[in-house]
Amino acid sequence: MTAHPDRVIRVGHSPDPDDAFMFYGLASGKVKLEGITIEHMLEDIQSLNVRAMKAELEVTAISAHAFPAVSKNYWVMRTGASMGEGYGPVIISRKFTSLKELQGKLVGTPGPLTTATLLFRTFTEGIRHVDMPFDAIMGAVDRGEVDAGLLIHEGQITYQALGYHKILDFGEFWEKESGGLPLPLGLDVVRKDLGMDLAQKLSRGLKESIAYGYAHQREAIPYALQWGRGIDVTLGEKFVKMYVSDLTIDMGEKGLKGLEMLFARAAEKGVVASLPTIELV
Repeated sequence: MTAHPDRVIRVGHSPDPDDAFMFYGLASGKVKLEGITIEHMLEDIQSLNVRAMKAELEVTAISAHAFPAVSKNYWVMRTGASMGEGYGPVIISRKFTSLKELQGKLVGTPGPLTTATLLFRTFTEGIRHVDMPFDAIMGAVDRGEVDAGLLIHEGQITYQALGYHKILDFGEFWEKESGGLPLPLGLDVVRKDLGMDLAQKLSRGLKESIAYGYAHQREAIPYALQWGRGIDVTLGEKFVKMYVSDLTIDMGEKGLKGLEMLFARAAEKGVVASLPTIELV
């Protein structure tokens, strides 16, 4: 009998330490899925959001903000979410120290479909914003092109050492606002046309990959830090463990409630057009 060729599944994720850590088991070949070959597509999250709008990839990371727009084609995987637990995107400035002082001012935000920008649009009023690449925001603040910046990724843990004022940490804000629910920032989604059985197999595979990374941190952390922009091993490990947590392994009821509340609040403000049905696989 001739062997059937493996089914190729394209998995989109961003070249960030936390995503790299999650996918290390699969990318290294230490975790295998029978009958499936994973093709890793590394792109920034804004590009992956746009690709998800066209349902191009079978499995992809997206910003939570993008899910309502792609929910007709994708299920949310219970594994792989980035959830802030008392931490999240941070508004920083050189000159200003409060939201009140930012009234009428201009803030650099990291892209229209990022969850950070959804939070900014949902929970601030009277402050203007302009979208730019996330890694250009600190420079724009330093040059005075914007009055403040909304930081994601490593910027959330490096800004203090660089002497910026913290105006608002959306993770701290959300923890109070939601009564202690986690703040969903990124999701992994799987295309519905694969069918539920295959979708669940892929979700389990990612769960095994994360478990492998945690069991083999001496391999997985250095691999992940290849994508750390200007951060050392200690900060890199801290960043990975902030965003690859128990809720990443399985978001469970708590993560689902956080997601539902986030969309409900954003819909009240008209930031998302409609509330999506969320079915976890």
